[in-house]
Amino acid sequence: MLVVIVGPMFAGKTTELIRRVERYVIAGKRAIVFKPSIDARYDSSKVAAHNGLKFGAYVVPPDEVGVETIGKLGLDYDVVAVDEVQFFPPRLADVLNELADGRVVIAAGLNLDFRGEPFETTMRAMAFADKVISLTAVCKVCGRPATRTQRLINGAPAPKNSPRILVGGGDSYEARCRRHYVRPA
Repeated sequence: MLVVIVGPMFAGKTTELIRRVERYVIAGKRAIVFKPSIDARYDSSKVAAHNGLKFGAYVVPPDEVGVETIGKLGLDYDVVAVDEVQFFPPRLADVLNELADGRVVIAAGLNLDFRGEPFETTMRAMAFADKVISLTAVCKVCGRPATRTQRLINGAPAPKNSPRILVGGGDSYEARCRRHYVRPA
């Protein structure tokens, strides 16, 4: 079974991933959680949510070597979870789909980048998923459900030519609803 948890930043994706993994661990299942090495915001060796919740993780590079490692190590577990899937190459989705035959696979990632464009790896994983959990955050402007991630530089929306990947937290990003999201120019 492949479960994919998606949404903007601050929606609780990592919290939900950890909650689901912990339930399987309590049930006596062997679980492994992977995280990309570029995400060391709150902890370099654990998946960590913005709310402080953490869970031990196997850190892998967000490249083909990391994808291969997830595929090989995942075979020895009942439950395989991967956080921040958007940082990995799209082939990760194929590996997760293969691992889902005979085990529970949980993947969490951003739905859209700061430009409002889908992340290829997340989108591909969603296509293979048995279940997609789409979470919303709270719009920082109006308090309505937020489905987008606004990148800010000095309080203003980041320009479109900014790098696609910039690991950050509340200092660089806000959750926004469709109405208050500003598409970068």
